[in-house]
Amino acid sequence: MTEETGRLDRGDGIELAWRRVPGREPGVVFLGGFNSDMTGSKAEDLSAFCAARGQAFLRLDYSGHGASGGRFEDGTIGRWAEDAAAVIAALTSGPQVLVGSSMGGWIGMLLAVRQPERVAALVGIAAAPDFTPRIEAMLPPEVKAIIARDGLWYRPSQYGAPFPITAKLLEEGRDHLLLQAPVPIAVPVRLLQGQADPDVPWETALKIAGAVTGGDVQVLLVKDGDHRLSRPE
Repeated sequence: MTEETGRLDRGDGIELAWRRVPGREPGVVFLGGFNSDMTGSKAEDLSAFCAARGQAFLRLDYSGHGASGGRFEDGTIGRWAEDAAAVIAALTSGPQVLVGSSMGGWIGMLLAVRQPERVAALVGIAAAPDFTPRIEAMLPPEVKAIIARDGLWYRPSQYGAPFPITAKLLEEGRDHLLLQAPVPIAVPVRLLQGQADPDVPWETALKIAGAVTGGDVQVLLVKDGDHRLSRPE
């Protein structure tokens, strides 16, 4: 099937880029990670997989990411969750299978809690709910001082250019923490996690499984898997 592309106005002049392959329901929605975009290998492979099955597939770039408008520095967990919800509402109907990579796993969990009628199942790939306080706790005092003074700090990345960690991201993230209490998600949940992941401790998947209230939860640990879990297998 031919892939459709477009842009959705958030309502504030910022346009969100999306790509969609029509097909049978329930559709699959890919939610990317922090500072990533919808053209990565996971999204491309999942698009091809769904197309081969004749299953609907949707992906998007959050504001400040990829082909979408807006500044990355203005983004927060809440804002990016709103971006995902807006695109899903505009371009799909009925319950969808949410596949969240890293931060996208957090976004997917938030959507499953807030809009359970729109979620058929949830898949997490190195899902990283509540990652902002973990980042904050790891920052040395001199970096915290920079963030307090400048509002942001550019963190080196093994995946590309340094990216900004903002005071707004860290502060607003506290409003969306999930794992401190039971997480009311009743749909099937599948969690894929590498035990050699340097960014998300593999125990996070077990914490998610323990916090989710539904009974249909499975965790698959890949002993030598890294954060991206992108190698062919």
